[in-house]
Amino acid sequence: MTKILCLALNPSIDISSDAEVVRHTHKTRTHNQQQFPGGGGINVARVIATLGGTCDLMFLSGGATGELLEAMLKPLPIFERPFPIHDPVRVAYAVHETSTNLEYRFVPEGPLVTEVELAPVFEAIAASDADIIVASGSLPRGVADDTYVRLAEIVAAKGARLVLDTSGLPLSEALSRSRMFLVKPSLGEFEAFLGRKLTHEEVGPAAQDRVRTGAAEYIAVTLGADGAVLAAADRIIRLPAIDVPVNSATGAGDSFVAGMVWALAEGRDIEEAFRLGQAAGAATVMTAGTELCRRGDVFDLFEREQRRG
Repeated sequence: MTKILCLALNPSIDISSDAEVVRHTHKTRTHNQQQFPGGGGINVARVIATLGGTCDLMFLSGGATGELLEAMLKPLPIFERPFPIHDPVRVAYAVHETSTNLEYRFVPEGPLVTEVELAPVFEAIAASDADIIVASGSLPRGVADDTYVRLAEIVAAKGARLVLDTSGLPLSEALSRSRMFLVKPSLGEFEAFLGRKLTHEEVGPAAQDRVRTGAAEYIAVTLGADGAVLAAADRIIRLPAIDVPVNSATGAGDSFVAGMVWALAEGRDIEEAFRLGQAAGAATVMTAGTELCRRGDVFDLFEREQRRG
């Protein structure tokens, strides 16, 4: 049985609500508030559990918000392991403006984390027997930009597979200096790494060029409303977007990663995993706020797209 470990170095409590109009200066009255445990690695673990899988979850936790985060995770079928930090876990907030159907997302940078606080996480990963390790999300303040490079070295030494979903300098460091199994940037994140804009026809070859440097076995680039591209050394697969009603983009990328990882852990091949990931991302877009996907929606969309070929 393939064992999955999810890592969240900058988790959050994600709060979402609706408002008729978002205005400056004046109070914005909200309703339909929801709150969920969030942040990249936690979202991935939530979706893996939703799809019927099991995984371990390691995350940093501090302050009163950390206690709340841990309490929110307790009912989920996830084997969670918090690592204490001094600063409190961040709280992210999203508001859906019902009059325009626009979404406003406020995402704090996160707590200040020291190398002393981070060291036990690396030790635990080195001791883990996980086959696939998923590192998803931003890095908190104080953590070096090459943190995921160091993680990749630990994972490689264990003979496990690393799946990475991050952005900015941590992504650039990892794609320039690491050997990973799968990396999933968005188009904007991949363009920022390359330092240039890409046409949709250029995305696949550019990702394949990076694969051929040895940075990763696979790179999946999500293109939003234009679908997604998966690049391997010997092939490029492009999928059009799945047409679904759009409610919120929050967590769609994390769900995409989770769908792929769950499918791979179930023994499905990379192309089928890619299609399952796209279905999970689309299913999350269908839900409001930070709810993420529903199992039935994921498999309905997957099977519908399979029939279309």
